[in-house]
Amino acid sequence: MVDPVTAWDMSGLMWMYAHRNDLLDGFFSFITHFGDKGLFFIALGLILIIFSKTRKCGLTVAVALAIGVIVGNVILKNVVARIRPFDLYDVMNGTKDYIDTIVKRPDDWSFPSGHTMAAFATATAVFGYYKKAGLALIIFAVIMGFSRFYLFVHYPTDIICGGILGIISAFIAIKLVNAFFARRERRF
Repeated sequence: MVDPVTAWDMSGLMWMYAHRNDLLDGFFSFITHFGDKGLFFIALGLILIIFSKTRKCGLTVAVALAIGVIVGNVILKNVVARIRPFDLYDVMNGTKDYIDTIVKRPDDWSFPSGHTMAAFATATAVFGYYKKAGLALIIFAVIMGFSRFYLFVHYPTDIICGGILGIISAFIAIKLVNAFFARRERRF
């Protein structure tokens, strides 16, 4: 027997699974790979750091990602230890690999969604300095989060919490980086 939240999560996942199609399968598997190991978001942060005009934003992205990884991937994933939805489905139905996730099945815990956390951390950090680019990245982050649901690798609540964690990580990073630059400017 599963708890009510997980039961709600699974009902949404099963509805989505029943309504998948080849076009969306390809689109969402393409989108979700931008979050693999956070490499796209790390690269974006590094590119922003290179240029003096965008350096503060790039450092904010880097700090937000670091906070998210420590809190989300290192601490929460291991404390909560939530089984992935495709594994829970197998356990509940006595099957093995029945659910086609389309993408390689992650082998870590489900909660929170690291892809979604990284996308929202990056988007919120960029939005703090560049509204138009940040808004485009927020839309991308929403699509990234939805891709994790569509591909049956995260529960909706994993995605929601991953997004919230990313946003909080970025707000903290913005405060820290702005304080660092303000102190630095006072010294010179």
